[in-house]
Amino acid sequence: MSSEISPQMQNQLQQLQQLQQQAQNLSMQKRQIASMQKESEIALNELKTISDDAVIYRSIGNLNIKVKKDETITKLKDQNESFSLKLQSITRQEERITKKFTQLQETLKQSMGVTTNA
Repeated sequence: MSSEISPQMQNQLQQLQQLQQQAQNLSMQKRQIASMQKESEIALNELKTISDDAVIYRSIGNLNIKVKKDETITKLKDQNESFSLKLQSITRQEERITKKFTQLQETLKQSMGVTTNA
């Protein structure tokens, strides 16, 4: 076998690297969203412990705005639902990329004449 890599194999290697980068990016996004969701859940739990007439402020940019407890709870619940949907979407994307990555990796191994033992 010559040391030259065919243009097709070079293209497949490049695709493999791109899939790996996409998987890493999705993993990072997933961690960030999971962290934000956790913070939101902590805030919701804190709201359960305070009285209904407690003064609550929400930070918007450089401003802190006084808000009602029930509005804040609704907003946090909506936010959590949004985070959950985003996490589900990212998980599906990760699964598709992992499947593509594995398939392309097997194709490359076959092209290079590498046998795999199951």
